[in-house]
Amino acid sequence: MKEKLQRIAQQFAIQGAISEIAPLGEGFINDTFIVRTGEGTPDYILQRKNKAIFPDVPAMMENIRKVTEHIRKRVAAAGGDPEREAMRIIPTAEGKYYHVDEDGEFWAVTVFISGTTAYDKADTPALARKGGEGIGRFQSQLSDFTEPLAETIKGFHNIRHRFVQWDASLKADAAGRCKDLAEEISWIESRREKMLDFWKKVEDGVIPTRVTHNDTKINNILFDERGEVLCAIDLDTVMNSTSLNDFGDAIRSYTNTGAEDDRDLSKVSMSFDMFRAYTEGYLSQRAGELTQVEIDHLAFSALYITYEQVLRFLMDYIDGDKYYKIKYPEHNLVRTHAQYALLQSMEKQYDAMCAAVAEIAAAAR
Repeated sequence: MKEKLQRIAQQFAIQGAISEIAPLGEGFINDTFIVRTGEGTPDYILQRKNKAIFPDVPAMMENIRKVTEHIRKRVAAAGGDPEREAMRIIPTAEGKYYHVDEDGEFWAVTVFISGTTAYDKADTPALARKGGEGIGRFQSQLSDFTEPLAETIKGFHNIRHRFVQWDASLKADAAGRCKDLAEEISWIESRREKMLDFWKKVEDGVIPTRVTHNDTKINNILFDERGEVLCAIDLDTVMNSTSLNDFGDAIRSYTNTGAEDDRDLSKVSMSFDMFRAYTEGYLSQRAGELTQVEIDHLAFSALYITYEQVLRFLMDYIDGDKYYKIKYPEHNLVRTHAQYALLQSMEKQYDAMCAAVAEIAAAAR
């Protein structure tokens, strides 16, 4: 495997001699490696892109190229350092931004930004506030971006599309599990119309479409040595959608007092302090650029994205665990229950969430 990774890395226009290639992190979707080179040359991130999840990797890499080049120009114009405040993807010798190996797998390389910190979890309101600032800045840097972007994952965060998949999964019952899931299925069905009503506002343009990251966990933001935001990373899912998706997804991950797959549901709830802190950071960058309709739906977007994740975990369990990596047979069902506990906590605090958003937005504007 080491020799294969070496051959793949050498297809890209990297500087310096490769001294080591080692696994990095534990992602749900892609396989990631750190490529070490000699002193005086940068290290790199080598990643196998999951073509089962991203069926058009060339289009995905073109999205990333467009967006990162735009951000680099914005950073430079503001007097910043594009090499530290933006991702840089590395082409192959042929000028492509991906390489296809002998097994038909797609690979890409980006520059590793040294002297940075990434967090697996936001464990303080101060860090949550910084995370909100990071995603808000990312969106703001792309507020004047006008180039077309490909839809790298069909119907991503589109609940109407998800319901088409959901209905098909229930009908197929591929793993024969539906008979034991009446209660869980009712969780999805009882909220169907409310979620469709929200999405119709996006489809009708009442809620505008912008450039969004679509995977706003805190480990997709890099921080410098002083704890200040440098840039957003992992742009595989960058697409055109509503900015609310990014906000809602962040609240889903930042505010959870338990684990995404916590078996002890008594540990799972939404921390209001973390919600408020993230909202303050996010709106410090975006309050003046969002419409009032977007502001009015920020709190609901957290319920929307968390509900979608309940649906997706449960649907994958019904399908026989085809999408998410699992560590044991009931893993997706455990995830479903934990996400539903989080959703219920958000629903109980929804009025307070709306009031906090209105207050923070008014102050930031």
